[in-house]
Amino acid sequence: MSAYLSGNYAPVPDEATVEDLEVEGRLPEALDGRYVRTGPNPVGEAPQPYHWFTGDGMVHGIHLQGGRAVSYRNRWVRTGSAVDGPAQPLYDLSNTNVVPFRGRLLSLTEGCYPYVLAPDLETLGRWDVGAPLPHGLTAHPKVDPETGELHGFAYWFDQPYLLYHVIDADGRLATSTPIELPAPVSMHDFALTRDHVLFFDQPAVFDLEAMATTGFPFSWRPDNGARVGVLPRAGGDIRWYDTELGYCFHPMNAYEDDDGTIVVDVPMQDSVYDRDRVFDRRGPRLERWTIEPSSGKVRQEVVDDAPQEFCRVDDSRLGSPHRYGYTIGVGRDLPYEDTRVYKHDFRTGARDVHDFGPGRHPGEFLFVGDPDRADEEDGGWLLGLVHDDASNRTSLAVLDAQDVPGPPVATVHVPRRIPYGFHGCWMAEA
Repeated sequence: MSAYLSGNYAPVPDEATVEDLEVEGRLPEALDGRYVRTGPNPVGEAPQPYHWFTGDGMVHGIHLQGGRAVSYRNRWVRTGSAVDGPAQPLYDLSNTNVVPFRGRLLSLTEGCYPYVLAPDLETLGRWDVGAPLPHGLTAHPKVDPETGELHGFAYWFDQPYLLYHVIDADGRLATSTPIELPAPVSMHDFALTRDHVLFFDQPAVFDLEAMATTGFPFSWRPDNGARVGVLPRAGGDIRWYDTELGYCFHPMNAYEDDDGTIVVDVPMQDSVYDRDRVFDRRGPRLERWTIEPSSGKVRQEVVDDAPQEFCRVDDSRLGSPHRYGYTIGVGRDLPYEDTRVYKHDFRTGARDVHDFGPGRHPGEFLFVGDPDRADEEDGGWLLGLVHDDASNRTSLAVLDAQDVPGPPVATVHVPRRIPYGFHGCWMAEA
């Protein structure tokens, strides 16, 4: 049996609503909204061979208001895989990410069309952007905090291998730009600056024959090489820069420096797509890449060699210089074997750590700003789910981002198990 069908990776069999959750500590009243996180949770018996990335999507939401944890609910995303409906190009899962955009809550998986969810997590339907998205949309589109546009892309096993999309602030597709690649690579995420878009061409290549035996449609092809492409947002040709061989799932953030160089922070690992593990044996290390247009080179520096992933910054700083970034420790065999959350100060080089202790494993933690501390980049809270092996239950932990090693400001106890998943978001009530 797959390791991703046992322990806290195993799916839960039902949907539920639980009201008036127990809170330990004091929830800040400024946290008025919903924490939502998604992940794979097969409907019925899991298909064989089963790979964790291919389970049906289930969203989990915790509603906070007035210093109370009002409710928890979980719902399957009603896709063509979970219910009857027209087929998608490759699969129909919607299990990877949830992104707020102009009052919508988007449910996303690469290679799939986006779905729109209601605040109560019920599925409203596929997102209509007024034009075709022939290969779906990435699970990691970026909302530009200045223009309100949503930037995204799609990769595919047929030409064009890469399509870059811009969706305007009204939710309509504005442009689609094909980008030439030598091979159909798995490009899970990308990065955005004020003036450029960064794409990562790395050796994880489509392999539909492998899907029949591994349940996953990619294989590792080192001969593909590794490089990062820099595309001007205003239009023009993409420029490619060679990098060391490896793979990154989730760039933290990118920005232009005053001298014209581009800085991007990435969790970099030597390889990926082993049949039974997400990360390689070494584990992803946090690196800072400086892309130098004058020399045509990329300078790669290790910031922290501890295995870590699920990178986040304050979303309002997307594409702009950031001082702070947040990650979680990850395992070398299964993703959620670690017990730590990290805060990185890129100005001083300091790393703060919150360790939840033995048997308590955090997922991705995201930043939510405090209106009373808006003039400070780390003025706010970190929110994320933590699973406790001993009780086999899950809680929502709220850390003060300015005191990460300190005790949680509040812990919301959910009287159920929430399976490990992928990414989450904060939807403010406003």
